[in-house]
Amino acid sequence: MLSVQFEKQFHSPDSPAFRLQVNEQFFPGFTVLFGPSGAGKSTILDCISGLQTPDSGTISIGKQIFFASKSKISLPPQRRHIAYVFQSLALFPHLTVQENISYGLFASDLAQRRDRVERAMHAFHVVELRRRKPRELSGGEKQRAALARSLATDPQILLLDEPLTGLDARLRAAILQDLREWNDTKRIPILYVTHNREEVDAIGERVVTLDQGSVLSRGNPREVLDTPHTPAIAQAAGFENILSATVEELRPSDGIMRVVLPPSNCELEVPLGAAKVGDQIKVAIRAGDILLATEQPRFLSARNILPGTVESLEARGALVVANLFVGVRFEVHVTPGAVRSLALQPGMLVWLILKTHSCHVVSA
Repeated sequence: MLSVQFEKQFHSPDSPAFRLQVNEQFFPGFTVLFGPSGAGKSTILDCISGLQTPDSGTISIGKQIFFASKSKISLPPQRRHIAYVFQSLALFPHLTVQENISYGLFASDLAQRRDRVERAMHAFHVVELRRRKPRELSGGEKQRAALARSLATDPQILLLDEPLTGLDARLRAAILQDLREWNDTKRIPILYVTHNREEVDAIGERVVTLDQGSVLSRGNPREVLDTPHTPAIAQAAGFENILSATVEELRPSDGIMRVVLPPSNCELEVPLGAAKVGDQIKVAIRAGDILLATEQPRFLSARNILPGTVESLEARGALVVANLFVGVRFEVHVTPGAVRSLALQPGMLVWLILKTHSCHVVSA
């Protein structure tokens, strides 16, 4: 188990002071560090690896202490036995794939080095690429080679900082599956930094969300990211509509509160939260959780039915993005078939239908 409890503060003349506080335990398997840019995700990896030094606290795995401020212990990176894969990959351009993979094994004897290199190349399907140099590889092949190079050393921790950026979903899924199969036998903590919701869902083990240097939540990815705690996390998690609202009424017996979306008089019922009448809050709603009707609906369980106007329709792959104005702007995702059957077009009057529990209060 990797135990991380530290604080690090940053001062810059060009930006406000930033303080990162972490108190987490990371078990064997994948843990995703998720949040917006600047939340502190990469700094956590840098402190674990020894590339940065916290101001105070401790970092350890099992009985091995990497850093302890009170004991004045701070192991250099080369003594931590950690593999770190950056977004840039940093493959040596003048070395072949095989030479890149064997580079970190100079302390091993020749037979052991060959065995580890072969096992790593087979695990990540780069055997046929062994004599190629990085300039001769595709993006996915470079990612596989970088992972094979890092894992050939049999590290006790693997740190991944957005290593699959730029790859399509199919390639990402294939590489993650290879990595998962590799770790089925090794069972080490893997910390994976991303702000891509699709990657979190593909990994699907455990997620820790961060914003502005603080850990906000942890647990199952779907449960955590479907109930975001801040607007920044909501936006990163794929909530397209993040609306300012004022609390008008609390109804504890019904488990809801009524809010108004300024500058309009548009009202919504949202789940009861830790807010008072008059508080300013943010409400996050997924574009795919909103239904449209071309006639005013009646006798529905959904409590929020808002008349509005279609401003624009934009085809994006297998869906259509509809921008609507109901006093404030909403983004709604519908299928091309729905556009045809409803005969949607700009300027048309429609009704938006939202369930109360599709509206998530993300700050108060």
